Parts: sequence; C-alpha cells; structure tokens
Amino acid sequence: MNKTIHKNLAGIVTPTNTNEVSLSNSATIPWRAYYEMTKPRVVALLVLTALVGMSLSVPGGLPWQILIPAMLGIGLLSSSAAAINHIVDQKIDTIMGRTHNRPLPTGQVTTSNAIIFSCTLAITGFALLYQLVNPLTAYLTLAGLVGYSFVYTLYLKRATPQNITIGGLAGAIPPLLGWTAMTNEIHGHALLLVLIIFTWTPPHFWALAIHRKNDYAKVNIPMLPVTHGVDFTKTQILLYTVLLFVVCLLPYLVGMSGWLYLLGSVTLNLMFFYYAWQLKFNDKEGTAFATFKFSIVHLMALFIILLFDHYLLASV
Repeated sequence: MNKTIHKNLAGIVTPTNTNEVSLSNSATIPWRAYYEMTKPRVVALLVLTALVGMSLSVPGGLPWQILIPAMLGIGLLSSSAAAINHIVDQKIDTIMGRTHNRPLPTGQVTTSNAIIFSCTLAITGFALLYQLVNPLTAYLTLAGLVGYSFVYTLYLKRATPQNITIGGLAGAIPPLLGWTAMTNEIHGHALLLVLIIFTWTPPHFWALAIHRKNDYAKVNIPMLPVTHGVDFTKTQILLYTVLLFVVCLLPYLVGMSGWLYLLGSVTLNLMFFYYAWQLKFNDKEGTAFATFKFSIVHLMALFIILLFDHYLLASV
C-alpha cells in the first residue's frame, strides 16, 4: 500500500495513506471553506451598520428595489475584501494560533482559486451597486475594499503600530454606504455614524491584540502591545472608551436620534468603560478577550438601538 508523508498542523510528520488523503479531500465541502474566507460574522455586522445608515437616511420605509441590491452589493464587496485579507495574510496565518486553521494555510483552497473567488465577488458586487443603486455608492464601497485589503492589510498592518487606528476608516464606512445608497449624497449625519465605528475600532481590536500578543510578535506584526507594551495599550483602550462615549452622544446632540438611543448609548458605553477599567486596573486571565467580545456586542446593540429609536421617532 502506497505511503506518503503528511505534515499535520502541529508540524509533526507522520506517514499517511494516499487513499485516505484522497478520500478526506473529496469529503470536504468546498463551499464551507469559501464561506469561511468571507468572514461572514464580520460582514454581517458591516451590513447591519449599512442597513442602519439606509434607514436613518429616509423618513419612511425603504424601497426594496434599492434595498436588496444595495445590501447584496455591499455584502459582496465586503466579502471580497475579507477573502483578499486571507490571500495576503496566508503566510502569517500559517504561524499564528488564531488563524492557522483558515482555508488557505490548510490547503482547502488554493491561492489561484481564492483570487478568482475574491475577484468574482468584487466584480459582481460593484456591478450590482453601479447598475441598480448608484455610482457614488459603488465607488465608495470599492474604495473601502481597497483601503482594507491593500492600504491596511498590505501596508499599514506591517508598517506602524497605529495600523488599526488609520486603517479602521475602511471598516467604518458601511453606514455611509447605506446612506448614499438611498440618497445618492454624502450627509453629515452619515459621517457621524462613520465616526462612531472609527472611534470604536481601536479599543475593539487592541483588546484582541493584547490577547494574541505573542502571535503578533511571532510574525513581526507591529501591533501596539508588541511595540509599546501591554500596559500602554490598556491605557489607550481606556482613553478610547472615554472618547467613544463622547462621540456616541453626538447623534442625540445634533437631533438625529432621541431618548431611546441616548439611554442605550450611555448604558452600553458605561459597560465598555467598565471592561476597559477592569482590563487596566484589575486584569485577570481572559479579561482582554472578554473585552474584545463585549465590544462586538456593544457595536451591534448600539446600531440596533439606533434603528429602533429612528422608527420610534418616526411613529410619534
């Protein structure tokens, strides 16, 4: 019986039957690997914030003729950006504990197929937005893809510890995309929503970077905990939660939201500040990751409350 040498994920070389390998590969469901490359949970959160941008841009209901292609187009281009991130980072993903099981490092998807996949998503998404929504939204969404996939992933991520602070702008634009999809114009209120996500991104990601500091150090990625130390990063997270608290008050102060959003925003930001305070002054094993997980809940809940608040005001 033919034998071949197979290297598993732990780096241990063991003899493996070629027929077993073939059977294992054929049993793999390819779509699952491609689906994972799109980072569906991240994209779902981005599309949610885009939906809120759409809803706040118009007083009544959303026309489905624009809503559906806009959601699909933004989702497809965001998924393409995620897939490009997998392609660019596949070498460091192989080394990092958090990412070594991704489709490219494990060989579930080849680089050439991943490129074709990401290009197909991008072209389809752009065409939908350009033809069925408006060119402004199409080009802004494409700019977000370029900003995240190339400016951040290819350059900033490897160049500066402020990578996520600068690069976070690309991930913050979905509310603006939703707004322009419905109105075909850039409005100050939409930029306020962008500012919220832009301010939220550093404390969100730096909490994860503290949790995975050794991984980033291993692959020479200059994340803030690696270059400036964990304690400095904790201070920055705490200060950013204070800044985020102030920024999140702006929608209420300018009159684009009401009391429900104000109450929800204050509650959520006080909770985020509490997590950051615990991380800074009472850190225990798992506190950084708990802060990271809460930050996701924070943003999702904040935008859902903003959505409910909008329709509450409209019904009054």
